[in-house]
Amino acid sequence: QVQLVESGGASVQAGGSLTLSCAVSGDSVRSYYIGWFRQAPAKEREMVACISNYDFISYAESVKGRFTISKDIAKNTLSLQMNSLKPEDSAMYYCAASGVCHNLLSTDTVGQGTQVTVSL
Repeated sequence: QVQLVESGGASVQAGGSLTLSCAVSGDSVRSYYIGWFRQAPAKEREMVACISNYDFISYAESVKGRFTISKDIAKNTLSLQMNSLKPEDSAMYYCAASGVCHNLLSTDTVGQGTQVTVSL
């Protein structure tokens, strides 16, 4: 069974950058549609970015041009480079894997999350 462990969350000032990482074990990162979603307090889950098993990438409109998702096959990891961070990016970020991107918000294959807080 695949397991996902996120890291890299932190508190940063607006305009700053962070890189989140997701370590994948139990299977290859190539085997899944894999990506990131976020959830802020009292808000619904929001898909952030997803990369398919054939490397097709999709982003939420709110992060296009600022965030970059990538996977490292050799290290079996998924990353999310986040630039020009805004306070509205503050949330718990989760790594998730499924058979298709639109199922990432409801899949059981989810990490424990890593907190990102962006302050003015």
